[in-house]
Amino acid sequence: METLEILYRDDWLVAVNKPAGLLVHRSMIDRHETRFALQLVRDQIGQRVYPVHRLDKPTSGALLFALDPDTARRMTERFGAGEIAKQYLAVVRGHSAEQDLIDYPLKEPLDKMSDARADRNKPAQSAITAYRRLATVELPHPVGRYATARYSLLEFAPRTGRKHQIRRHMKHVFHPIIGDTSYGDGRHNQFFRRHLGCRRLLLAATALRFAHPHTAVKVAIQAPLASDFHQVVQALGWEDVATRRPT
Repeated sequence: METLEILYRDDWLVAVNKPAGLLVHRSMIDRHETRFALQLVRDQIGQRVYPVHRLDKPTSGALLFALDPDTARRMTERFGAGEIAKQYLAVVRGHSAEQDLIDYPLKEPLDKMSDARADRNKPAQSAITAYRRLATVELPHPVGRYATARYSLLEFAPRTGRKHQIRRHMKHVFHPIIGDTSYGDGRHNQFFRRHLGCRRLLLAATALRFAHPHTAVKVAIQAPLASDFHQVVQALGWEDVATRRPT
């Protein structure tokens, strides 16, 4: 039986380290898929689980489930209210600012199949992403019109949770995430595939912090980088800063 790494578990919650390429639950968008985090965790721990937030299919990292409907409702409300501190790590194109606060409203992207009845005139919603730069590198390889290729390792703290928020915000500020086939730069994605063997989105949910919905005790969940992401940061000389970041 396939199992996922359990990062945290108590009587009300369970968190796992979701690999890239795994859907959280069934979706009309990927009807051919047969593997889902929800079913894998349910079978692994032998009880029903309830999703309380989402991670994009290509994003790896900390994914939290509730173990009963009441806890699911409480946690979903807290995620919606911005009361859950979320942390992400990503590799982006170019040398970014040392830190920034991106305040750029986003319209919800709609899918032709699953969102056929959705309101396509719905106004853009507030979307805020804070980030800080952890490291940079300049490689002696021409990509596109430049003689060298520059990249940054960023740590994100999104303050809202819009669909594809970090990915779309980084496209907006001209530092798209490497491996992003929807909002990224195909030339740099190809460079990483060819030179680093990387075929994934380099975005990972590395931490969740919140007050427990039943005990009010502070919970801090950390997710180690997946091996394919770790290999990239190691190849770029960022292993220490990526794996030993302050919490």
